Amino acid sequence: MDCKKNNVLSPEEMDRQFEYIKRIKKENDIYARERGKRRRAFVMTFGCQQNEADSEKISGMAEAMGYELTAEPAGASLIVVNTCAIREHAEQKALSVIGQYKHIKSKDPETIIAVCGCMVTQEHRVNEIKHSYPYVDFVFGTSSIHRLPELIIQRTESRRRIYCPEEADYLVAEGIPIKRNDGVRAWVSVMYGCNNFCSYCIVPYVRGRERSRTREAVFSEVEELVKKGYKDITLLGQNVNSYGKDSGYDYDFADLLAMLDTIEGDYMLHFMTSHPKDATHKLIDTMAAGRHIAKHFHLPMQAGSDEVLRVMNRRYTFEKYIAILDYITEKMPGAVITSDIMVGFPGETEEDFEDTLRALERAQFDMIYSFIYSPRRGTPACNMENQISDAVKSERFNRLLETQNAISLAKNKPLEHKTVRVLCDGRSKNNPDVFSGRTEGNKIVFFDGDDSDTGKFLDIFIERGDTFALYGKKVK
Repeated sequence: MDCKKNNVLSPEEMDRQFEYIKRIKKENDIYARERGKRRRAFVMTFGCQQNEADSEKISGMAEAMGYELTAEPAGASLIVVNTCAIREHAEQKALSVIGQYKHIKSKDPETIIAVCGCMVTQEHRVNEIKHSYPYVDFVFGTSSIHRLPELIIQRTESRRRIYCPEEADYLVAEGIPIKRNDGVRAWVSVMYGCNNFCSYCIVPYVRGRERSRTREAVFSEVEELVKKGYKDITLLGQNVNSYGKDSGYDYDFADLLAMLDTIEGDYMLHFMTSHPKDATHKLIDTMAAGRHIAKHFHLPMQAGSDEVLRVMNRRYTFEKYIAILDYITEKMPGAVITSDIMVGFPGETEEDFEDTLRALERAQFDMIYSFIYSPRRGTPACNMENQISDAVKSERFNRLLETQNAISLAKNKPLEHKTVRVLCDGRSKNNPDVFSGRTEGNKIVFFDGDDSDTGKFLDIFIERGDTFALYGKKVK
């Protein structure tokens, strides 16, 4: 197989990393025998589900190297901070946390501290860490996750700080050990990178061009998860609808979904995120016919103004967007539709914003993920004129939430006195006396249960529907 043509890292390169894993494990095993305890590894994650999936690989490699995973950084011999760059706030939060690890390094200079992810794919952030965080041992970007064992060896042997450059070719590394944090829900990356270059978004610059895994590799991973009892599997990609296009495969994302749907078992398939320009009738038809494909479509709209969409480089109009939604509801009546909405994009007028409010009323989303525009250095929008003031952005954001909250409440009310199928996640983090779970459409449900319900599908009779959650009781 021509690995580069198929976007796959060569087996020889992966074998080289596994040799590093063996070397480190041997050293850690000796340490454990001599000290009576294992070296520990701590992984801190910021950002999206793709980052969560990357951190599961980092944790998997750490465990394979003989580290014991820990939930606390204090006392860890290896600390890895996986960062996000989607908004300035996310970067500042990560830098703040990294700053707190200075005292850990002072207490034990042998502690290895690494920073990876989207933030450090930007040159100015690498320089900032180089000069302002001297206790960070090495940094590596999103294309170099598989090189963690090699970087640990290099740092240990050279005693020098390492600033790993992005790989010349962004390739898919198959076979990396994965340590999943949940035995019920799982993330499966089907592709990486993005080719869309929305004018506000940093992702194409920090995650590279689109590259898809083979359907055989994805099928094998999902099939194994189903065998292990995972009930909710989410397929990930910056734009899953583009799956396969980059590699010249004779199949697309709809074909991949149909293939995965043939796996026998009691489970659900979700996916995110989709770009409207690639949301085809074939994909929607495949969802409608699927046995295991959740009737939940997350389709970011971003704005209801055609002019704002044009400047965002979204490559669709609101008319085209709403036509997709209409087809979804025609083929899947009752499907849950969610979206992303941004307010305060440069040049957004009051009329543009009111177009977005009218779009919400027309679309009738079950829920939205709403954001205030945040300038990202290196993106076209960052240098645009007519930046919106914070006061105006906040005022519009509040009006957006007020409009959508009323819609969300109206969408949840009809579920009262109905029975819905819920995957139980266990006791609520906020109230351990109550159990929580999610419907097929990803709506949160709170109910009375017991610990044996965790990880199971339950029938829940909904007694009350609120804006952000449903409340009910388990059907005996």
